[in-house]
Amino acid sequence: MFWRTRNRRSPTRIANRPSLVILTVMALTGILAADNRNPFAKDPKAAKAGESEFRINCALCHGLGARGGGRGPDLTRARKKHVHSDAEMFQVISNGIPGTAMPANGTNGQGVGMTDEEIWQIITYIRSVEVKAPSKPIGNAAHGKELFYGDANCSLCHIVEGKGGRVGPDLTSVGGSRTREAIIDSVRNPSRRLAWGLTESTKEFPQEYETVTVVTADGKEIKGVALNEDNFTVQMMDTSENIYLLEKAKLRSFQKNRESMMPVYKADILSDKDLDDIVAFLISVGAK
Repeated sequence: MFWRTRNRRSPTRIANRPSLVILTVMALTGILAADNRNPFAKDPKAAKAGESEFRINCALCHGLGARGGGRGPDLTRARKKHVHSDAEMFQVISNGIPGTAMPANGTNGQGVGMTDEEIWQIITYIRSVEVKAPSKPIGNAAHGKELFYGDANCSLCHIVEGKGGRVGPDLTSVGGSRTREAIIDSVRNPSRRLAWGLTESTKEFPQEYETVTVVTADGKEIKGVALNEDNFTVQMMDTSENIYLLEKAKLRSFQKNRESMMPVYKADILSDKDLDDIVAFLISVGAK
């Protein structure tokens, strides 16, 4: 009888186990969801505190105002490459992004390790300075692609998705890390960022793109960008993508300047509409 009674009760106990498991999972999920919500969302005081923390810990790479620096992207973009939710942003700040210049919290030697509360405050600050994306996209990406590889001659110097020239930086990811306004400014004022003198090896682009002009021993002038340089030699690429390795002691002259080789594209050369289309193309590629 005992055996039979226990068996009669067993189905009831077994049937209840899934319910207990489900309830436990739901409870844990609720706790985790609560932990992943920003407790300071839209709190102006928290945003102000986050701004101070940002300047100490983040501005070296992402610039004052979170508008982007030599190593980090512009965080005022509403659409970000690596994160969408506040919880994802918290994880990126805490753990870094492997294979990039983004370090884990407290490991970059800039500022100090931040508490969870300070990270949430920084996220609140970033959200407060975001520029909302327009409801209707600006520019025609398809036409911009035609211009980039055609009449605008962008691809003579720049690569996008493996296609184009090498004299200028690869622009495949620039649309995912820079605001529309920043990209437009780099076209209208190409020497502005170069003039800042960024020299870190982990900056946005892997080389400096300084303009170098040399005159060889036989009187040949070569103008291009520096690829590598030490006290005795310089490796450079000219506008035809010819690469030279030169000994400085054997040159008649060697000059560097921070005036970009990229021409200034004023509106009479590249209209605002056509530039909007090119930027739309770069943004569409960078969002992939």
